[in-house]
Amino acid sequence: MPTSFDETTIESEGADLLLLTTTGARSGTERTTPLGYVRHGELILLIGSGSGAPGHPGWYHDLLAHPVVRVEIGTSTFQVLAVPAEGDRRDELFAHAVKRVPGYADYQARTERVLPVVVLERADPEGWRPGEVRTLADKVMEVHTWLRGQLRQVAAEADAHFAGRADRRGPDEPPVPGLGLQIRQRCLAFCQALEFHHTSEDGHLFPGIARYHPDVGDTFARLDEEHRAVARIQTALAELLAGIAIAEPDRFRAELARMSAELNAHLDYEEETIVPLLADVPWPPAPPAEAATGPS
Repeated sequence: MPTSFDETTIESEGADLLLLTTTGARSGTERTTPLGYVRHGELILLIGSGSGAPGHPGWYHDLLAHPVVRVEIGTSTFQVLAVPAEGDRRDELFAHAVKRVPGYADYQARTERVLPVVVLERADPEGWRPGEVRTLADKVMEVHTWLRGQLRQVAAEADAHFAGRADRRGPDEPPVPGLGLQIRQRCLAFCQALEFHHTSEDGHLFPGIARYHPDVGDTFARLDEEHRAVARIQTALAELLAGIAIAEPDRFRAELARMSAELNAHLDYEEETIVPLLADVPWPPAPPAEAATGPS
């Protein structure tokens, strides 16, 4: 954990403090930074001031690459989705932050860049309510339900965006914006969670099941091919999400539709063929029995 509190000490005057743990954009390693934060109703706001430096702070670049971050406030630790605010909303939230911490205005005056305002939101999809998990089948279904919920939310936000685009096609209307950071951050978080899930299945879950059920080899061959097909779409989405703005909204929408069709069909097949085999496997797994310590 960093021991220098130069920027944080100044920023925290009038603000509260939290610990933000991000995943390095290049290194992939975790990094924890103490930061001042400001509340706005139920929202938690972070200001990427960098003490007025010409470039955005490292933690900001990290959360653009890995949107799900860990936050520690007092004795509470939780995961959130980090979404930089844009346009008028950013200006409104920054004005609120300045009222709480006037020093932010001084930092803005020192630099030509626009200080980012990052909103910490729920990382789970809307309406998510985790159920009781007693077996490995329950756990797999919980993950599938979470992935489906995230995908539905990204699709709903994208549909709303395109509906807005359709309403702004008049000759006197301002240029239609590309897809915003809200959609980008949630979709990127979904893609990274999906990759982790499929990697875990390929590396651990499926080989473990195969040892006890050698008769379902054809099923695993199909699941492996479906993982590859989904991964190709995921790669295409990740390329579109590489920039801060999604430069090709129409292509993004098409790839998202492909992802929805392929992934839901894959999850349906896995739930039909593999999940029933896990119904009697307790979760979480029991700890390994301790070795006997009697005389040899």
